[in-house]
Amino acid sequence: MPIVHLLPHPELCPRGLDIEIKTGKSLCEGLLKAGVAIEHACEMVCACATCHVHVRKGSASLTETDDEENDQLDNAWGLDAQSRLACCVKLGTTNITIELPRHTRNHAWEH
Repeated sequence: MPIVHLLPHPELCPRGLDIEIKTGKSLCEGLLKAGVAIEHACEMVCACATCHVHVRKGSASLTETDDEENDQLDNAWGLDAQSRLACCVKLGTTNITIELPRHTRNHAWEH
């Protein structure tokens, strides 16, 4: 099972975290199951960008982005070349390192 190394985030995961998520499973669901309160305003149907993450290492083993994810990523705060939506990422066979953005855009509220 691949390990997801989560870099420290001041609010959601101050010490960072290593979790195992089964190959083919959703990154967002795995983070939530591990107790990381990542936002997912659309309930993980790729209709918002609140579950935006940066995949810092291991992206080659992940599922490719599709047009729907790319369209939603345009709404993400702090977008970069390593940006993905955690609800769309299905784990591959190798370990990955992710970073959660400091902020997220949510139509109900921003933080």
